[in-house]
Amino acid sequence: MKVVVGMSGGVDSSVAALLLKRAGHEVVGLFMKNWEDDDSEEYCSTREDLVDAAAAADAIGVELEAVNFSAEYKDRVFADFLREYAAGRTPNPDVLCNAEIKFRAFLDHAMRLGAERIATGHYARTDVFEGEVRLLKGKDQAKDQSYFLHRLTQEQLSRVLFPVGELGKSEVRRIALEAGLPNHAKKDSTGICFIGERPFREFLNRYLPRVPGKIVDERNRAVGEHIGLAFYTIGQRKGIGIGGQKETSGEAWYVAGKRLETNELVVVQGHDHPLLMKRSLHAADASWIAGRAPASPSAHAAKTRYRQADAPCTLSKVLDSEIRVDFEAPQWAVTPGQSVVLYDREVCLGGGIITD
Repeated sequence: MKVVVGMSGGVDSSVAALLLKRAGHEVVGLFMKNWEDDDSEEYCSTREDLVDAAAAADAIGVELEAVNFSAEYKDRVFADFLREYAAGRTPNPDVLCNAEIKFRAFLDHAMRLGAERIATGHYARTDVFEGEVRLLKGKDQAKDQSYFLHRLTQEQLSRVLFPVGELGKSEVRRIALEAGLPNHAKKDSTGICFIGERPFREFLNRYLPRVPGKIVDERNRAVGEHIGLAFYTIGQRKGIGIGGQKETSGEAWYVAGKRLETNELVVVQGHDHPLLMKRSLHAADASWIAGRAPASPSAHAAKTRYRQADAPCTLSKVLDSEIRVDFEAPQWAVTPGQSVVLYDREVCLGGGIITD
């Protein structure tokens, strides 16, 4: 088949392209540029990544095309990112980027190039069961990225290959080293792609105004002043700016809530404070891999953040696109704006955006 591989310059997507080439496919690499504002080398690694992708493509023996999706990214991902933060929520732009850019704009572009399939370096797998494409966790549980892919549709998944989904990260690096890929030891990228390594508040402050207000504890006592609710997230410990308080337990302070109507930031002391623990949540804008919601109520497992063990839960459908998830054990720092993703063992079912 003709397969267009999204090559980011990292080792995972490079090995994905290598494995497909070895399997006899006609492989074309595609480097996506998704951000142009202040695209400086100080924080944004786009230029370096393109050089790495080109070097890997050359070593593998495939062509590499660079395509600019920054306009689509700004309209479909970044605008939503800012709206969510302005509303006091903490969005996950990687989830939206996968649904709108990597598996929509990129997929459309690849199809225009005559591709039969696209491929990425995500640690995930697919199979077909009873006529439907299922999204499965990657074999390497420590690297599984199905959480970020839970909004993909049947149509998208039916055209996608995940060549490294069956492999562990160490095996991927070994394959890259033995093949002489120049990026075999390249450090994994972390964080949000358009922010890079820059301080998050510094970046956000350029797009959202600071609206200072009171920081209060669970007894409504003022303990400080915040710079704007958008600049904090539930469960945050560092950078709150509280110190020297009398009559306190001495434990660390954590952000536990935001009162939008009064512009107050609620903080508590102690990692396991009751206000940081929730047994249930509601989510909106639900999206399901199969194109329909699972039976309701039904027992599953769920994650409310990427780096989290599956938590046993019960799913209840509230409305067409709204769900309620009840957990067997309290979950820490459930954050509005983040995704709750549901699983049936290895199968990723879909999820929604946490509202409360």
